[in-house]
Amino acid sequence: MNIIEQRFLRGPNLYATTPCLLTVIDLEQLDGVASTAVTGFTDNLLALLPSLGGHRCSVGQPGGFLRRLQDGTYMAHVVEHVALELQCLAGTPTGFGRTRKVHGKPGQYRVVCAYRIEQVAERAFALALEIVTTLAREQKPDIAEPLDALRRIADRYAIGTSTAAILQAARRRGIPSLRITDHANLFQLGWGSRQQYLQATMTGVTANIAVRIAGNKHLTKTLLEHAGVPVPQGSTVTTVDEALHVARRMGVAVTIKPLDANQGKGVTTCCTTPEEIYRAFDHAQTFSRNIIVERFIEGRDYRVLVTGDKIAAASWRRPPCVTGDGVRTIAELVDIENADPARGPGHANILTRIALDPHADAIVAKQGYGFESIIPAGIAIALRGNANLSTGGTAEDVTDLLPAETRDICLRAARKIGLDVAGIDIVCRDIALPLHAQQGAIIEVNAAPGIRMHQYPSRGQPRDAGAAIVESMFGVSDGRIPVIAVTGTNGKTTTSLLIAHTTRLAGLRTGVTTTEGVFIDGKRIAKGDCTGYWSARSVLTSPEVDIAVLETARGGILKRGLAFDRCDVGIVLNVSADHLGLDGVETVRDLARVKFVVARCASRAVVLNADDRHCVGMRTRLKPGIEVVYFSMHPENPVLLRHLEQNGRAAYLQDNMLVLANGTRRHALLRADSMPVSLAGHARHNIANALAAAAGLMAAGFSHPQIVAGLESFVSDGKNNPLRSNIFSL
Repeated sequence: MNIIEQRFLRGPNLYATTPCLLTVIDLEQLDGVASTAVTGFTDNLLALLPSLGGHRCSVGQPGGFLRRLQDGTYMAHVVEHVALELQCLAGTPTGFGRTRKVHGKPGQYRVVCAYRIEQVAERAFALALEIVTTLAREQKPDIAEPLDALRRIADRYAIGTSTAAILQAARRRGIPSLRITDHANLFQLGWGSRQQYLQATMTGVTANIAVRIAGNKHLTKTLLEHAGVPVPQGSTVTTVDEALHVARRMGVAVTIKPLDANQGKGVTTCCTTPEEIYRAFDHAQTFSRNIIVERFIEGRDYRVLVTGDKIAAASWRRPPCVTGDGVRTIAELVDIENADPARGPGHANILTRIALDPHADAIVAKQGYGFESIIPAGIAIALRGNANLSTGGTAEDVTDLLPAETRDICLRAARKIGLDVAGIDIVCRDIALPLHAQQGAIIEVNAAPGIRMHQYPSRGQPRDAGAAIVESMFGVSDGRIPVIAVTGTNGKTTTSLLIAHTTRLAGLRTGVTTTEGVFIDGKRIAKGDCTGYWSARSVLTSPEVDIAVLETARGGILKRGLAFDRCDVGIVLNVSADHLGLDGVETVRDLARVKFVVARCASRAVVLNADDRHCVGMRTRLKPGIEVVYFSMHPENPVLLRHLEQNGRAAYLQDNMLVLANGTRRHALLRADSMPVSLAGHARHNIANALAAAAGLMAAGFSHPQIVAGLESFVSDGKNNPLRSNIFSL
């Protein structure tokens, strides 16, 4: 078997509404070989991947695929299921798949598999081919190392826990999201002029200068002190002698930490002797040349999350620790703790694995033990001097305990630094009491705070911190701009330009894609056939676009899928026997299925040609609640009349007038021959396009005067609509 062609369908497509990997494979010598024709094939496959036994397949119930294997199924179908299962085993679960023969290509199959991470899907499919080919040779492949490698790929490209919580909250609210880069984890939430960027928990309005201030702990403390916020006394030093001098001057236990590190890196608390200060200083200088020495605040470690002008959550953070059982060593107890499925490397899981490093060694030694010490039963041993989750700590929700005074102080601190999303670190004995009453203090203000501790606390009530951040970014908005998508066999460009011209006249900055290019507010930013995924994406990612009008051609749908998860209005102009014989589209019925992808994604209304039976046939397959608006060149069309009798809306031509109708109510818009695009009424195909445009604009909420203004002023000339019903004087 080998791969003939492979591409990612990144949006809604012919096969599914979710992203899919489409691969054309050639079975070669395995063409016609069923699973039952190879000795031990099914048993060996299930021994290798036991969870395949639960796949439903077309049978629709667990074990359905196993039944297909036992009855005898073709190898391309097996590859599909193995590729899906490998993605699941890599930690990126998915389930949709489909396999069909390629028309006119013996031995070739089109295999479609849903995916979450492109790099995982691509490698999983290649591995699936290797596995099935090896099993078909009556050999047993070893997949342990390849599967581990696949999991490493999944870990490399996985979205962090905090970011994932925000994206899930956005998805629940219908806010679209787009991953801009794989490695920087930069996302766009929302479309067009309503978009915002997201990176970790920093938003598009997070000020760079505020982030820089928060990254400088001394500057942060200075600003907070000016604002009347309680902070620990301290100084910044560059040598250990200076550190010792500051500690002696304060005459109390001190905390030593890097000036500009984060996530608890290099922090040592409660240093009381010169030896401890020496060790802590050396540890801190591995992260920064400049070191802060400040008064050690006695108490517990708390984190308060500020989003906008609200307190979203508060957590009591506890340093990582193990409790002795009188049998196991500290190292063995840590191994047991790290085996918790909730723990993982870095920020990938709810909790972070505990590291037994030199800093942990010093903390354990301070308690009189070593990593190989056996701890008496019931004795708890701390493994870190700080309680950051990134160093293995745990958290308990205390949001409801926060007094009003402390809430006000946290909000004031975030405002003073200038952060829209901030993590406020507090040390005090009891968070339920005012800070001033117990000499508590804010010790840090963090930009891009992790929200795992709030979203998934080890104890207490989970707080939807992701939703709080989304609310601070968008308020009640869904971050969407109106999207009108136009498809069909003929007339797409003219219809799209008519609509875009009208929306611009209505005062909206319009992004439009056509076969002539990409236009943003009337300016062409790209030239050529721009009716596919990337062109639509360029419009939707432009902050200068208030409404998108997207010509959506067959080729773009088949090659990459749609660039949008949904459109407000989908327009299907017609379906005829053009553009057949490509990408598995062999008949007009096949072509209608491709065009229906746009109609299926409409969230508000679908405009259909009542004079085209393939368009009319789409109505029964639409989602419930989606309005159908018909257009017709024939006022006596039975489909049109029946629709109007049922109080539907439509646009049609009657006695040379473009008419908009809503049930029994009629409104004559303008004379057809008064539209420049109609060439004095002779270009009937453009009258049909104008009807479709009028219907789409009506469905999108534009007024009759706005529609008339657009239709009566759009000129189909060599500048506005080249090579389409242009008149030239020679």
